[in-house]
Amino acid sequence: VSLLGTLAAKYECLGGEVKWMGKPDKVIYTSAMSLAGVEAHECITVGDSLHHDIKGASGAGMTSAFITGGIHAAELGLGEFGETAGDDAVSALCCKHSSYPSYVLPSFAW
Repeated sequence: VSLLGTLAAKYECLGGEVKWMGKPDKVIYTSAMSLAGVEAHECITVGDSLHHDIKGASGAGMTSAFITGGIHAAELGLGEFGETAGDDAVSALCCKHSSYPSYVLPSFAW
C-alpha cells in the first residue's frame, strides 16, 4: 500500500469519504485516452496483471498484450526471462481470472 493509500485508509477510518480508484476501473483508461487525444481502437495496453491491466483494457474496449513473464510467471511455471508459457497454462489462467488478452507475449523490453 502506498503512502497515499495508507493516508486514505486512515481518513476513511475516521469517517471521511474516500473514492478508491485504479485499474481495472475504466476511468483510468478513458482518462488517459482523453489526455492523449486518442480513441480505444488506437490503443494497446501492455501489462502483466490479468486482473488489473488486461481486464481493465478489455473493459475500456482496448486491445491488450499480456506479458506472461511478470507477476503470473510462477503460476505459469516460468523460471527464466523470456521463457514461453504453454498455451494450456495461459488459457487456464485466463479462465481463472475471467480475463482474455488480445495477444500473449513472454516478455517486454525496450
